[in-house]
Parts: sequence; C-alpha cells; structure tokens
Amino acid sequence: MKVKQTIAKPFLKWAGGKGKLIEKLVNCFPLEITAGQLTKYAEPFIGGGALYFHVAQNYPQIEKFFISDCNLQLVLAYKTIQQNVDDLVDFLSQLQQEYYCLDQDERKDFFYQQRLKFNQNITEINLENVSKLWIEQTGLLIFLNRTCFNGLFRVNSKGEFNVPFGDYKNPKICDAENLKLVSNLLARTEIRLGDFTASNDFIDSATFVYFDPPYRPLNKTSSFNSYAQGDFNDQEQLRLANYFRELSDKKAKLMLSNSDPKNVDENDNFFEELYQDFRLERVSAARMINSRADKRGKLKELLITNY
Repeated sequence: MKVKQTIAKPFLKWAGGKGKLIEKLVNCFPLEITAGQLTKYAEPFIGGGALYFHVAQNYPQIEKFFISDCNLQLVLAYKTIQQNVDDLVDFLSQLQQEYYCLDQDERKDFFYQQRLKFNQNITEINLENVSKLWIEQTGLLIFLNRTCFNGLFRVNSKGEFNVPFGDYKNPKICDAENLKLVSNLLARTEIRLGDFTASNDFIDSATFVYFDPPYRPLNKTSSFNSYAQGDFNDQEQLRLANYFRELSDKKAKLMLSNSDPKNVDENDNFFEELYQDFRLERVSAARMINSRADKRGKLKELLITNY
C-alpha cells in the first residue's frame, strides 16, 4: 500500500541545493526562531528552495514568507505552482505519458524538441499576465530538469537553457502529490522577480533571512554561476555584503552561505575581510554538480551570521 506523501519537497533539482545540508543549517539557526520570536522568513536567492520548504513546514510561528530570484523562468515556475497547479499537473501527466511511450533514440529527439520550444518561449513570458504559456513553460522546465544531464539548470549568454539530454530510464516527470503540497505552501508566500535587494521592504526585526547566492568560484574551472544571464562576480559579492550590513542594522536575523576560498588557497581572506563584523563558521558539504564523479567530494563551505 502506497503511503500518502505529506511533506512538500523541492520540485526542481538545483545546482548548489541545500537538501543535504539542512541539519547543519538548522543547527546554526538563531535562538529567536525556536523561541517563537521571529514571525517572517525571507529567501532572496530561492533556487530549489530546500531550506524554505523546511522552515515553512517546521516553524508554525512563521506567518509570512518571501522568496525571490533574478531567474525569470524559476520565478515563473513558483508562481505557476502557486496559482494554477492543477493545470500544470495535467500538462506534466500528458508529457510524461508521451515520453514513456518512446524508445531511447526517440526520447533524445523529443528532449531536444522540448528544449527548443522552452527557449523559443522565453521572450514571450510576461509575469504580469497569467496565461496558458505559464503552464507550458513551467511544465517544460520541470520536464527538462528531470530528463537533462545531471539534473542541472544552466543557461548561455542569451539566457537559453543549454544542458544536454540525460539518458535516464524512467524519470518521474509528473509528481502530482508533491506539486500540490508545494502549492499549499506557496499560497502564503510572496514571490517576486528581482535581485536580492527586492526583499528590502519585506524584512524587519521579526524576520529570519537566508542568503544562498551563486557561490564565488574556487578556481577558474569551478565557476557555475549561470543560473541566469549575467555574472555574480566579486563586485556583486561586495554589494551583497553591504546589503547584509544594512539588514543587520534593521535587527533582522541573517544567515548566508558561500564557498570557502581556503579550500584551495589558505591565504585567501576575501570573505573574512568582507564580513569582518560578523560570525563565520565552516561546515563540511558535498559538491555534486561536477560531471565527473571523481571530482565530487567534501569541501568546506562558509556560514556567515549576524548573531
């Protein structure tokens, strides 16, 4: 007998996702969140949203949620699931049925057809007006995420999805139970397109904020910042640190994750200098986005807090 799912989980696999780090992150939460003194939660770089899903389902005193991202396709997906999950489930169910009926060569061709359609739709998306295109584009995003190589979301300089076919046997394209649970959570969440500063008017002294920006690359070959057009370079890291300081002055409780440069250069004090007024901790984390299994492994990541 199948056990009914009751816990919502991320609906996308996302490079740098925090699913395996939840316990370590929770152990570093501010005391005020367990004491019930914080009633709002913000996550300005939502990505796959693993920590958001955990907080939304384990801290009932949190009454208001805010998530945002500069990735239009990602924000569209969250908004579509929030507002029209039933039609999305129907679309994905049909897509899954069609995909399962194909042999492996046909599946590969089908994948590239859907990828082309997804990229052609990009310029037609309008977040101000709900349309049938929202359903198709979100469905295609989930389909591509389930069937592409290594389950990545990556775009080129034109903002086009460019990950190749993944060759999985029978990937679960339509997870109706989970999508409906996700929709229930998103019903009490404000979703916004924009960079991290879009959260400013939501955040106050009753807010817990988690920042998970594109990580500063440890070397030239490890850079994976292509979740959206444009680079999150050192200048952006500096701008984020200044914003972190501004929110700290508001008395919000803040936590930020990033790569630890000392994994490759013990003399690199970039983050120590950038966040010299705050607390830095190092936690062990598995890096899984490398296409070569022998290049994946445990590295230290930074957790920066203002408490």
